[in-house]
Amino acid sequence: MALGKDYTGQDCSLSRGLELLGERWTLLVVQNALYGVRRFNDFQVRLDIPKAVLSDRLTRLTEGGVLEKRRYQPSPPRYEYLLTAAGVELWPVIYSLSVWSHRNIGGEPPRLFRHAACGSGLLPSSDCPECGRIEPGEVEMYPGPGPKRDDPVSRAMNRPRRLLEPVVPE
Repeated sequence: MALGKDYTGQDCSLSRGLELLGERWTLLVVQNALYGVRRFNDFQVRLDIPKAVLSDRLTRLTEGGVLEKRRYQPSPPRYEYLLTAAGVELWPVIYSLSVWSHRNIGGEPPRLFRHAACGSGLLPSSDCPECGRIEPGEVEMYPGPGPKRDDPVSRAMNRPRRLLEPVVPE
């Protein structure tokens, strides 16, 4: 029996979420959008993702309500992709999965996160241990001990900055 390509017949919320977010590269696109990447070329450089795959993932995430496509240059038309409120809600999921991966699979994290207001590191839930629930825009990321990519987008991301703040490559 051939393995199905979707979750037809499943009756749970997780399967519906996986329909939108479960393909390879998709969560990395969302993660980088949280980190402030907005433009097609910046996603492509940062992730080394094939252009056709990136185009497909951005289209699906836009149609699924996770990203919003906005024109930032009229001629020739150029677009950027911003997280919607639904996309921003994925921050605790992305962060928790990263923490789980570090603990259970290994490797050093390339970025660390803290609550900008009080300086505390985050709990695995992405909450602040001192202040409780915080919004992603209140989270500062800064270089961690893990490996770093050496491209203009990654270098811009390796400076301390807040989540959702637009990345401006060198």
